[in-house]
Amino acid sequence: MSDDFLEGSVVSFDDPTGLGTVLLDDGSRVPFHCVSIADGTRSIDAGTRVRVRLAFRVVRVEAVDINRL
Repeated sequence: MSDDFLEGSVVSFDDPTGLGTVLLDDGSRVPFHCVSIADGTRSIDAGTRVRVRLAFRVVRVEAVDINRL
């Protein structure tokens, strides 16, 4: 995948499972796991603006290196 960062907003995040979704500014929805949150907090609120990279993980493309804006 690309080393370029993309911007978007977290549209969902479930604390118990650590799973969430980012809506990129281009309209794409990309899943992520809490271990990909760059600051190590493992939690993020829906509505938070973020900058992410995309990477292929196991069976799908996911948001990684997730940084709050």
